[in-house]
Amino acid sequence: MQKLHTQALGIASIFEASSVALIGASERDGSLGTVLLENLTRSGFNGPVYPVNPGHDTVHGLRCYRSIADIGEPVGLAVVVTPAATVPGILDECGAVGVPAAVVLSGGFRETGDEGRELEQSALSIARQHGLRFLGPKCLGVMRPDIGLNATFSPVMAKPGRTALVSQSVAMCTAMLDWAGPRNVGFSCVISSGIAADVDFGEILDYLVFDPKTLAIMLYVEGIHDARRFMSGLRAASRAKPVIVMKGGRFSEGGKAAISHTGALVGSDDVFDAALSRAGAVRVKSYARFFAVAETLHTGLKTKGPRLAIVTNGGGPGVIAADHLADRGLPLASLSADTAEKMNQMLPAGWSGANPVDVHGDATVERYAAAVELCLQDPGVDSVLAILVPVALIDPLRVAEVVADISRGAKKPVLTCWMGRTSVTKSRKLLRSVGVPTYNTPEEAIEAFAATAAYHANQKLLLEVPESTTLDVKRDRAGARLIIENALVEGRRVLDVVESKALLSAFGLPVLQSVPARDAAEALAVAEEIGFPLVMKIHSPDITHKAEVGGVRLGIMNGAEVRSAFKEMTETARRTCPDADIKGVVLEPMLQSPSNRELMLGVINDAAFGPAISVGLGGTMVEIVGDRAIGLPPLNQFLAAKLIDGTRAARYLDAFRGKPAASRRAVEEVVLRLSEMICELPWIEELDINPLIVSETEALAVDARVVIRRVSPAGRRYSHMAIHPYPIDLVNDFILADGTRLTIRPVRPEDAKLEREFVNGLSERSRYLRFMLALKSITPQMVSRFTQIDYDREMALIALVPGKDTERQVAVGRYVADPDGRGCEFAIVVDDAWHKKGIATELLRRLIDIARDRRIRRMDGIVLRENTGMLRLASDLGFERQTVPEDPQIVRVSLDL
Repeated sequence: MQKLHTQALGIASIFEASSVALIGASERDGSLGTVLLENLTRSGFNGPVYPVNPGHDTVHGLRCYRSIADIGEPVGLAVVVTPAATVPGILDECGAVGVPAAVVLSGGFRETGDEGRELEQSALSIARQHGLRFLGPKCLGVMRPDIGLNATFSPVMAKPGRTALVSQSVAMCTAMLDWAGPRNVGFSCVISSGIAADVDFGEILDYLVFDPKTLAIMLYVEGIHDARRFMSGLRAASRAKPVIVMKGGRFSEGGKAAISHTGALVGSDDVFDAALSRAGAVRVKSYARFFAVAETLHTGLKTKGPRLAIVTNGGGPGVIAADHLADRGLPLASLSADTAEKMNQMLPAGWSGANPVDVHGDATVERYAAAVELCLQDPGVDSVLAILVPVALIDPLRVAEVVADISRGAKKPVLTCWMGRTSVTKSRKLLRSVGVPTYNTPEEAIEAFAATAAYHANQKLLLEVPESTTLDVKRDRAGARLIIENALVEGRRVLDVVESKALLSAFGLPVLQSVPARDAAEALAVAEEIGFPLVMKIHSPDITHKAEVGGVRLGIMNGAEVRSAFKEMTETARRTCPDADIKGVVLEPMLQSPSNRELMLGVINDAAFGPAISVGLGGTMVEIVGDRAIGLPPLNQFLAAKLIDGTRAARYLDAFRGKPAASRRAVEEVVLRLSEMICELPWIEELDINPLIVSETEALAVDARVVIRRVSPAGRRYSHMAIHPYPIDLVNDFILADGTRLTIRPVRPEDAKLEREFVNGLSERSRYLRFMLALKSITPQMVSRFTQIDYDREMALIALVPGKDTERQVAVGRYVADPDGRGCEFAIVVDDAWHKKGIATELLRRLIDIARDRRIRRMDGIVLRENTGMLRLASDLGFERQTVPEDPQIVRVSLDL
């Protein structure tokens, strides 16, 4: 079988309308109704446009209808520009006559307060009753240049191009359109989502993934309404096309009210960064860079690596470019000895001798061109930036013509920066006309290159095969939940250190023993049992930072010190924090090894993306040092290691100044178990492990603090996560008729090797029946796509048979949900040696059950007519057959769930 994508009719109709009704058409100069009608009728749209306004018989010479029902012809898209109060009724009329989609440009909804919010909810409910999908409200509208559709009030129509622009901001759309025109930058579509009451980023991205006109996507984001859908759409889009994101409102004051260290350190912008990184998208943080990247994407430029060579006829601009490249964390390409020698023979004495290559201000066109060509031929160079400063000795236009010719025949991308204005205007126009990206300044050029290099790096990460790992840890989810519920019953949001460590232990996180003592006598008894030296800490759920109130004593050596420390500590705490509940103290063994390292692990709950994990340097200086890397769970071994690598703490774990290296593997295991813990416990709002002491062999949580919250008991499992975790509850055994025991479980990224060996081991016929083409071997891209799945919208179950040293995959069954979530398409393939054993039947039955549980209403399959075994299996399980008219060799099988 092969996935044949079908778009939900409503979503596609917004962007592919064959006819448009403008509701609110007007003859009043400057009104939205007039501007929209002019844009719809003067932009080359081939379909009919129907003005609708009960107060007019004609509008600008066109027949005007009193209502959409009076049109009497099918309408693909309704564009609504009437006052907000009329919108629910208009959507009801549209739905009644079968209009599949609408664009609501009108304002006056949630942005105006409670009354507007109620009006918006009414419009949404009515649209859903009819199955009508709508973009907006309070948006610019939508443009589709390739079909001449301009359903916006923008004074500028986008030129055709290969990049989609999606923005919540009307102003951002109009600014980009105004900027793009003179630069000959085009768009495949321009989509203003506005308030996004119905169609949001996730569904728009789903559409753009399969849009053949769109080769790259630009997003301007101000807020996320549905993080799960956004992440699903973004991950799918980033696998197929470059996705560049800019976010407005990067800074938040929310951290000031945080209870934990982590909450104080990590802001929503950090989490947004982590989300984009996890999805494989590239973020830019300035308008200038957003515009520069737009120009680059328009040319279709893609680099195969980050190593940039710079050729310039002015030393200063070359240095500026190199400095900015370093600021972006990217390497200057190192020229090979052969390239350097050829440069020596060609360039004047005193040339830079390395990258950047300064060909001097007296360079001829030939010298400049030769330097560019030599850099392109160097195996250590991935891309070339050609910078030209206009001087009297060189013709900028002639150099542009030569560089354009070189670029056409090059296998590596060439970026250009012709500096100045008047004397280089014609050069820039020429370069843009032939698709060579050109920029006004070296900084713009570097920003654009950095985005393409980041996209290349993200694509490499998506193809990485994570190391296989199995956490042999018994989870006590029920015990952990009892600890949380007991605190909530008592009206507490903060667990004390003993409860916090018990919660960690329930998920296999290693903790340092903490024993509470209510009075001095009990503290003495505990101290003798633990042994000296030890640490004493104040025991109170109301005191977050113990050291600040004298609540920590280190190196207590005997009973007398225990007694005096207890008295001083409790008295100081009661005096300093008179409202705190002082339960006594806790005592812990003191870890004394000078080679130990202190890290901090934390969890916060972001308003949009849910729980996020932070890793960084720990101890008492944590706020001052501010070292942190943020990751969105769930994490695997590869992602945990990558998270640690993103901190200064990574180097701190290495051997230095006579200290042996601390155990990175132990830290990775703690991160993995913490990831699993927060996936399974939606009650956790914030969490600190500070410090996590790491030695050569192990990691121990010395101090921990957990903040909890109430959650709805009716919520679906994992609903608090932006990314659906591995569904461990779907792991089960299956016993064949001959007694062979198989394990059937969802696929994991770590199964890449198993999947590759399985597909490559299939017979030629089996591969043909599955993929409907003569596939010799599976590509790395296919392996990545098949094993790194989105459990929220797809499922892949693999059947494994145990071997002597490792498991072997013998079958796989998968489904992928349609963008509207109502239907899905399945595929199953079984190793040739394991046919007729009931494996395919079991896989399909399990897929049907899972799809039903996910509220999917229909399952389809595309089967070659010669695949009689699959057709028979589908028939046995109740699927109905239907011939595909476009191809008599294909049969569609369907089952209502």
